[in-house]
Amino acid sequence: MSSGRDVLQQGAVDEGTTVLIDDAHQLNDPDLEHIHRLVEQQNVNVVVAYRMWPHLPALKRLTATLEAHRRPVLLGPWTKDDVAAHTAATHGEPLPGPAIDQIFDLTGGMPWLVQHVLEALDEGGHPLPNDPLEFGGLVDQIGYELDRLEPGLRELLLALAVGFDPAGPLPAEVEDAPGGIDQLMSQAAAAGLILPEGTLPALMRSVLLQTTPLHQVRTVQHALADLISTGMTPDPTDVARGLARSGLQDPRVASTLQSAGDSALATEPQLAATLYEEASAAGAPEVTTAARRAQAALATGDLDVAGRLVDPVLTQPEAPDKGRGADVAASLWAQRGMLARSAQVYRWVGAPAAEASNALAAVVMIGTGDRGTARSLLAADGPEGSPTLTNVAVSLMGQGVAESIGEHTERALPALVRASDMLTASGAAVPLPDSPAALAALVALHAGELSVAESVLDDALRGGQGGPADRLRLLLLRAWVAMLQDHPDNAGAAIAEATAVGISPTPRDELLLDALHVGLARRTDDMAGLVRAWERARGRLLHVAVDLYNLLPLGELAVAAARLRDSERLRPHMADAWALLERLGEPALWSTPLHWYAVQAAILAEKPSELAPHASALVRASGKYHLAAVLAAAGRCWVSVLAGRINPRAVEESARALAVVGLTWDGARLAGHAAAHAEERKDMSRLLACARDLHPGTRGTTEANHPAPTATEDETPKIPATGKPPAPEGAALSEREREVARLVLEGKTYREIGAAIFISPRTAEHHIARIRRRLGAANRSELLTQLRLALGEDSSQGP
Repeated sequence: MSSGRDVLQQGAVDEGTTVLIDDAHQLNDPDLEHIHRLVEQQNVNVVVAYRMWPHLPALKRLTATLEAHRRPVLLGPWTKDDVAAHTAATHGEPLPGPAIDQIFDLTGGMPWLVQHVLEALDEGGHPLPNDPLEFGGLVDQIGYELDRLEPGLRELLLALAVGFDPAGPLPAEVEDAPGGIDQLMSQAAAAGLILPEGTLPALMRSVLLQTTPLHQVRTVQHALADLISTGMTPDPTDVARGLARSGLQDPRVASTLQSAGDSALATEPQLAATLYEEASAAGAPEVTTAARRAQAALATGDLDVAGRLVDPVLTQPEAPDKGRGADVAASLWAQRGMLARSAQVYRWVGAPAAEASNALAAVVMIGTGDRGTARSLLAADGPEGSPTLTNVAVSLMGQGVAESIGEHTERALPALVRASDMLTASGAAVPLPDSPAALAALVALHAGELSVAESVLDDALRGGQGGPADRLRLLLLRAWVAMLQDHPDNAGAAIAEATAVGISPTPRDELLLDALHVGLARRTDDMAGLVRAWERARGRLLHVAVDLYNLLPLGELAVAAARLRDSERLRPHMADAWALLERLGEPALWSTPLHWYAVQAAILAEKPSELAPHASALVRASGKYHLAAVLAAAGRCWVSVLAGRINPRAVEESARALAVVGLTWDGARLAGHAAAHAEERKDMSRLLACARDLHPGTRGTTEANHPAPTATEDETPKIPATGKPPAPEGAALSEREREVARLVLEGKTYREIGAAIFISPRTAEHHIARIRRRLGAANRSELLTQLRLALGEDSSQGP
């Protein structure tokens, strides 16, 4: 094999010789013509390597002749596989996949850059650092090679590094370079300085920006900002972000980023927050975007950041965007469980700053019991703004909540359901005291319309209403619906999904979550779980004030407190709730469920005097409110049953009516308790069948029979001895026997076991005797031990 230099010096080549000529684009015309003659002789093999630029006529003739014999081999950037193969060949073993990916991303597969990185890798040692520019000498070496380029070519590369589009206008000094932009681009491509699409490899861009004096970089960046302001860049937001991240402060860049943030705020709050931060870095005064940044933080569930951002908006007299700031602050206080502070925000800001938010302010005022101010706000509401989906949703929210405390409560739910539909359709995450889906669900729950609550929540969750921050609350309300429907597994699944959203619950939602745990433990007769959940919930009450929209969790906690003989702790909160409802004129829709909770609490506390006023309130409301009529009838049945006067037909009718309005578990409990006290066996069977029908296959509650958390030793099931030899350890029990066995281990009496699974006490006694015989237990202690073994429980635990 002969080199091109030898051939050109000697002038003659032996037949059959292979001639290798590199950098043919650097040869003069006589040398290229000499090589051309060698090729035409066809008695030697000639391999010619050259760049596509410069376009020399003699080289063009030579390559045309070569292509007549063989197709040219085009050498472009390496693929990832090529990079991996090269690194394996040069290092003796392949580099890890992530290192190959990093090298490829930095170099774009340009062989000369890959080689520089690998040399730096050899000098710096393994592993590849997060930033390969940390390798000593890598920046200097590449920068040295770039400095040797012609000035016009280097100016082109710097413009591309700063962010100019190769297909668009370029700086004047580049546009005016000899030969024009096309020649510079061809030269850059031929030298392997740009990728096929005309962009720079990431490593080249970083080196250019680091090795070019800052004043030169800023000059080119300001030229690019000129293009942004005239709309001559294909993606002005992306260009502006790059300039802001580089440290350039320019009002045109800041304005572009603010506008982009405004466009993204309602639907992509996380992106909007980033854009506003970059606008501030580009020189935008922080106060101009403070309210919008606070809205973005609120939409992503960061209450602390939202609070810190919105405070200056409310405290500085000349701060812009004060109406938005008021909405953010009001929403923030509502989520913290301090709705009265939300009302204070709207009163303090006043008109005209908050005039556009009259409907939201009305929702807040009603929630705190200020009916008069809410009416004046809605009456003073001027002509509606543009009928956007969001504006319509807000207007319907105010209308629906106002109707819920008025004479025509049946109008409230349709308005709120439509508000939820509109906000879901908008895809916007805007600052609200509560989402329309949540308000619609709350009204539906207070009205006994569980299927409506379920439907509106499911629609909102499918549509992503309000984004991730609202999703958590909607899932917790979905769990509440499932709990009332007597589907504890579904409720648990919704709670698990809510906690997996990735956003910490607000104080308002933490109270709802704790009340859910209390309610589920109460309904599954999990005394240990109830005690634990109550301990958490009573501490949570210290962080949250009572308002109209958290009466349901408060009522659930009131019943649990009565069962645990701890009602005094809840008395101030209940007093606040009754005072709130009184200020609103005792609206039947909102007060009826709380009266029902109070009736249950009085029954558990065995205080008939406390039951009477709430039963009377249900009777008064029953004439115009169906749910009140159902609950009033159920209350009368409870009083009769507790007094020993049991009318099986009336009890069954009330129990089934409770189930129709969504209180399935309450209905089953009423029927089960009545069955336990029925004198006639046929009445007992009828009521037990009703209870099982309403509450099939699940464990009920015994709280009406034994409201205190413990049973006396005299009530513990007595296990007769038989003297039979013990059965093998872990003898098989039927599913029903295992259910009875679990209750025995919990220390339940015959009566409690019967009430829990809707069988008679005598049937419970027969089950236990059969279990004892099957396990071969000679006494109670031995039975408990065998039961723990049969159920796979720790024998060290007490019953």
